[in-house]
Amino acid sequence: MAGTDDAVAAEDDALYVLTAVLLTPAKFPSVLGDDYPEACAALGLAPLAAGYGLVLGQDGAGARWTVVVDDVSLVAVAIASWDCGMEYDLSPDERTVVAALPGWPLAVAVAAPGVPAPHDPEPDPEDPDLTPLSPPVTDTWGPAQRRLGADEIALRWAAWRDQIDDADFLPDDAPAPAEATQEDSGKEASPESDDADAAVASLTGVRRVMAEARAYVSTPPPLGRVRSSFASGEARTLRADGPGWSMVARTDDIAFILLDEEPGEVLPVGRGPELPGLLEALDKMAVRPA
Repeated sequence: MAGTDDAVAAEDDALYVLTAVLLTPAKFPSVLGDDYPEACAALGLAPLAAGYGLVLGQDGAGARWTVVVDDVSLVAVAIASWDCGMEYDLSPDERTVVAALPGWPLAVAVAAPGVPAPHDPEPDPEDPDLTPLSPPVTDTWGPAQRRLGADEIALRWAAWRDQIDDADFLPDDAPAPAEATQEDSGKEASPESDDADAAVASLTGVRRVMAEARAYVSTPPPLGRVRSSFASGEARTLRADGPGWSMVARTDDIAFILLDEEPGEVLPVGRGPELPGLLEALDKMAVRPA
């Protein structure tokens, strides 16, 4: 987290820097989209290959601003320094500022001292329809919450992995569930049948995700939809997203899948005969941090 005495120029006013994040093909706030172009579009930015840095702070009146800069290296160094507990004066040159957007796209837990509490700035007279950025609503399950859930699993892989027993795995090569017979469809539902229906729905969702992920290997998806990052040992952490789904996996282990149609559910997928080869193929095509 930045020191609150850091300030950069934004629209002729000082910005007290609170935090910063990267917006690059290999690393971007997942709440903004399933892939890099979608995340850029959420902010009205062109998906430049080099990416951007997003600097979040408050102006002298306490208003929230997100300053977009094209000096990605500077922002990356600042983030790395803060992560190590070191001070770093993040002061991008005004010439690197691409845009100053009202609001914050992410939740920020701190505020600058000596200025009013964080609030959205007054509407721009030249663009009164411009809506300030705001974090996603967290009490309703949807794409943003699904992606945030996948972020949490990737960040705390060991804790999530320790909760899973081999018996909990959904097979990666299970046959398609059979259609209900006419006789079955006329029976009154029971708690047991409801549980069975839920299990079938989960398995169907997993099969769809596996098929769409396999399709990525032959037909590359939009940039950033498959990302690979460091993990312990020689393994890599894989993150893949698609329409209505997110997958987190380690190349030497299992995968977890989250679905829009399964609110709050985390579906583990065992290695089986298919998953290892799929993860290896996805890792070869994935975007990696520079």
